[in-house]
Amino acid sequence: FIRIREGDDVEFHLKNHPSSKMPHNIDLHAVTGQGGGAEGSMTIPGHSSKFSFRALNPGLYIYHCATAPVGMHIANGMYGLIYVQPEQPLPKVDKEFYLVQGEFYTAGGIGRKGLTRFDSQALLDGIPNYVVFNGRIPNDDLYKKYMKVNTGDRVRIFVGNGGVNLISSFHVIGEIFDTVYPEGAIGEGSAVLKNVQTTAVLPGGSAIVEF
Repeated sequence: FIRIREGDDVEFHLKNHPSSKMPHNIDLHAVTGQGGGAEGSMTIPGHSSKFSFRALNPGLYIYHCATAPVGMHIANGMYGLIYVQPEQPLPKVDKEFYLVQGEFYTAGGIGRKGLTRFDSQALLDGIPNYVVFNGRIPNDDLYKKYMKVNTGDRVRIFVGNGGVNLISSFHVIGEIFDTVYPEGAIGEGSAVLKNVQTTAVLPGGSAIVEF
């Protein structure tokens, strides 16, 4: 989770490990120009790069690798969220969480152990083996361990969807969102929704929910 402030001047460094098999870069949806930084950050194995940008637009944005084939890189987990905190921060809450939905397309069926190859056809068909949150298969133990709150807490969740194919219909069972910032948009002219049961988070998109 990259967290910066509106108006910040940011110098971004990217390193590609020598053992990597191909070049990588980064497209930050919060960055205007240069493919969101993709052009300035193209990095071959064993090298590093840097580029600079100014955070002009507040809100919550996806970032991802933008090296061809882009869909394959994203579907291998190369994505995350960058939050540009507005000049006037959102109201204080007791707990904040970070959740990003993603998809894995693997050969050999669900539950296969060990190294398995990427299934390009499944990606094209939009049929993932796994839908994951923060790279893990969702289960109750995961949430009980990492998402603990107290009675009466006000909670904010930064929600992203790395994709690459499925829409996330985001809902917390037994809860109504007091406030939703659709598309992760914050600031003058941005929509703020109240009393929302479920919010759609598109592939490559985000939302902020509070309850």
